[in-house]
Amino acid sequence: MGAEGMGLYQLIMPIYALAWSIACAGFNTTVSKLTAQERARGEYGNMSRMLKQSVMITTVLGFVLTGVLYFGAELVAIHFFGDVRTLLPLQILALAFPFMAAGTCMRGYFIGLQEANVPAINQVLEQIVRMVIIYFLAAQFVPRGLEFAAAVAVIAIVGEEIFSCVFVFIAYKLHKKKKRNLFLRPSMSPQQSFVLIMAMALPLTGNRVAGSLLSAWENVLIPQRLQMYGLSATEAISEFGRITGMAVPLIFFPTAVLTALSVTIVPAVSEAIASNKIHHISGVASKAMLFAAITGMGATSLFLFFSYELGIAIYNQPIGFMLQMLGIMCPFIYMQIILSGVLNGLGLQMFIFRNSLISSGICIAFIYLFVPHFGLVAYIFGWLISLIVVIGLGLNKIRAFMPLEMYFTKWFLRPLLAAAAAGLIARYLADNWLLELAGLRFGLSAAIAILLTIYLGGVLLTGCISKEEIQRLFSKANAD
Repeated sequence: MGAEGMGLYQLIMPIYALAWSIACAGFNTTVSKLTAQERARGEYGNMSRMLKQSVMITTVLGFVLTGVLYFGAELVAIHFFGDVRTLLPLQILALAFPFMAAGTCMRGYFIGLQEANVPAINQVLEQIVRMVIIYFLAAQFVPRGLEFAAAVAVIAIVGEEIFSCVFVFIAYKLHKKKKRNLFLRPSMSPQQSFVLIMAMALPLTGNRVAGSLLSAWENVLIPQRLQMYGLSATEAISEFGRITGMAVPLIFFPTAVLTALSVTIVPAVSEAIASNKIHHISGVASKAMLFAAITGMGATSLFLFFSYELGIAIYNQPIGFMLQMLGIMCPFIYMQIILSGVLNGLGLQMFIFRNSLISSGICIAFIYLFVPHFGLVAYIFGWLISLIVVIGLGLNKIRAFMPLEMYFTKWFLRPLLAAAAAGLIARYLADNWLLELAGLRFGLSAAIAILLTIYLGGVLLTGCISKEEIQRLFSKANAD
């Protein structure tokens, strides 16, 4: 697809995120929290009723969104994106919404039960489905132009969502056969459970919808302001594609474990609150934040020392400077993921909503005011400022609910020294032997392996975190 094709594809993604926010986001977390809450109380009948109601509500919302986008795609493509090439991908994308909605609720149910195997296996399989679809269709579609190249990527999303929905539905049916207590009579009436679901889901949905709308505004605004910086329309879309479709996914790649941990923390905190054991979860939250900081420092070292090679080896695109700038933000991005899980578990949806508005407001202000003068550097700097502000507010709020141990030396200084040493050694070996002897891809792979090995050893030797603490962190998050 190239940089311009990725830019076109990334223009469409906020619509996908907006649909997910409306039909899924609030209900996914709600089902997860209420399932954990009712399980802690032994009300298994309520769990089934709430899941069925949530699936019905979200599926209806999904069909409504499908109709709105399919018939309004031309309006969105021309008047919102200003690029008619997004029309076909938008119409195809509309078909995914009902499946996405139902599947998301059922995944939230398994997360609430803290049975992570089903969502984990589903996530791996749906990515495989997406890649297989792209592999077999790309040769026919990509040569026909960027519109069709973006359409292939969107067809893969639709296929992925259909597969994911079917997979979790089958998993739920099998689970229900094994757990006979799920057939118990609910203690709540349908009206009571509906009110409880909507009371929790609506604020969450409002939060995510506002965030998605602001994100969509950011994505439309960035290419426009880059043109004021002096780039042509094609160059602006290409730059936008490089940062949002190439650099940012690499930055978020190491967050897979952190995202899983964050999702697991939500029902764990909810159960702790329901059981009046909030102090028991504070240790898990502190260790999760420490784990995020350590992971972020390692990622920063990787993206600072090997940014150019990563861009060429993976995309054959010069995104080294972008990766270096974004790499500095990794510890803050990763800590924010964990903070979000803890705050959701505490039921602070309105606080998260306010923080989301503050974060987006800062980013949009930087895009609007400074990108025309400084380019993408201003956007990245605004994002960093917004992260620091939101993390500070989040930590302060959490510490009002529970004791949260924070040590600057352990969280930042020791990992920073280990990351610097690992990066310098790996960079030296890459420049003097690995890249010349093994070539770009194999040499880069060997250098990354060396960097991560040295960094992990440094983290363990300096006492930042032990292997036993990592094991207890994940096992306790599931146990609590």
